[in-house]
Amino acid sequence: MGTNGHKAEIPPLPSEEALPPPPVPQPRPLDPEEEALLEQIDQDESAAANSARQSAPTEGYNDLYLDTIDRAVLDFDFEKLCSVTLSNINIYACLVCGRYFQGRGPKSQAYFHALEDNHHVYINMSTKGVYVLPEGYEVCSKSLDDIKFVVDPWLPKPEVMGLDKQQKQAWDFGGKKYTPGFVGLNNLKENDYFNVVIHALAHVPPLRNFFMLEDLSSRPQLAQRLGILIRKIWNPRSFKAHVSPHELLQEIALRSGKKFTLTEQADPVDLLSWLLNHLHTALGGSLKRPGSSIIHRVFQGTLQTESQAITARADAGDRLRFEDADVQASKQPFMVLTLDLPPAPLFVDDQVQNAIPQVPLTQLLSKYDGVKSQERLNTRVRYRLLHPLPPYLIFHVKRFSANKFIRERNPTIVTFSPRSLDMSPYVQPNPNVHPPGEPIWYDLVANVTHEAVRVRDDSVEGEQEKKVWRVQVRERARDEWWEMQDLWVERADEGTLFTKESYVLVWEKRKMPKKT
Repeated sequence: MGTNGHKAEIPPLPSEEALPPPPVPQPRPLDPEEEALLEQIDQDESAAANSARQSAPTEGYNDLYLDTIDRAVLDFDFEKLCSVTLSNINIYACLVCGRYFQGRGPKSQAYFHALEDNHHVYINMSTKGVYVLPEGYEVCSKSLDDIKFVVDPWLPKPEVMGLDKQQKQAWDFGGKKYTPGFVGLNNLKENDYFNVVIHALAHVPPLRNFFMLEDLSSRPQLAQRLGILIRKIWNPRSFKAHVSPHELLQEIALRSGKKFTLTEQADPVDLLSWLLNHLHTALGGSLKRPGSSIIHRVFQGTLQTESQAITARADAGDRLRFEDADVQASKQPFMVLTLDLPPAPLFVDDQVQNAIPQVPLTQLLSKYDGVKSQERLNTRVRYRLLHPLPPYLIFHVKRFSANKFIRERNPTIVTFSPRSLDMSPYVQPNPNVHPPGEPIWYDLVANVTHEAVRVRDDSVEGEQEKKVWRVQVRERARDEWWEMQDLWVERADEGTLFTKESYVLVWEKRKMPKKT
């Protein structure tokens, strides 16, 4: 049920591709030395088994079989597993049908596929070398550069650094127009919660630039696969105007003990917290060294907590008196700030039919002004942010609460302007870091929203409430907004961003000109 009392409907989505096979256990990823060794073994096996195999095409037949390549069926987003053995070792993709096979020697699955199906051109998914089978020679042709780029698109540094300066249009292989960075992500089954988190992170420039430019080949698969996915989201030469997050989802499902999967919806905040912490570790970050990874340098701040025990005793007249104990202060790092929704004032919509609760974002932020206190059991607690604030702030609007019986949702609308949020009232003054009385401006870059949609459920009588997750992100080049839900992508009106049930908001600290 939407906040105005009417049933909300999910907008129709473009038809999605067939679902991939169910996830399978993954062998340990290979390091570069192991990959090279397997490739050498593959070559040695080929030479020993059949010395007549060609090392180069016959003179005058350099482009033999290249006309059989079908770019329309190529999809390199899914797990690199052999379609026969389900191994992820030494994988080649058939450029005729798009299927994955292991190896290219005379006893390999790719070799058999070439003989049985008459498909002759294959690309190694690690080295990007292209080979003709069963002959076995490598093809060196500029006409294959577009395929090699799509496997793992690397943009030069000047192009990456200019992504936000000039708006760029692109066309996929089918002639569909798209804007790099603002493309749909496949909802393979129930991974819409995952898609909105990835889009939000992919539009944080320092994080995006790091994953697009850094060589992560020596890092764990979690970091490598996120880098590949972000590069594909911003790919200006893609074969299709959408991306599948399958590879990263599989890795996260494995590392999280299947807490986050593509088959069951989870909470975006839980995923975001898990992902940031594990990326920090995967990138060599330390819990004891502040700023030891790009994750902490972008998102981590410091929170001061003052706690005070509340005690009570009876005096001689048996009257109850409350006594305040000493204040205990402590400091904790944070990457996500939780905002609690209180009972809110109401306004009436234009039809005077439904009362919609609303609350200003600044009212929720007063939790961190160092004055407003909260009572938890027998303790009074106050919070205050400390200088310096991180370049990006993540707010979590706490909408859901659970008891023994049900999980309740607070539909209150949080009102805000996407520009010029002043965070100075919530920060402990420090003249050495920031001039007292001067504002600290932040601007919105991403807004993850929730919508409760009624859907028919045959397992129970009547309808059930389904969570629908969307994300709104800012296109800096034209200073406009986009809204995305899986494959559905369209422009959004800046003036109505706050009318949705905001759940996660990402704010960017405005760079102020230095005073001379």
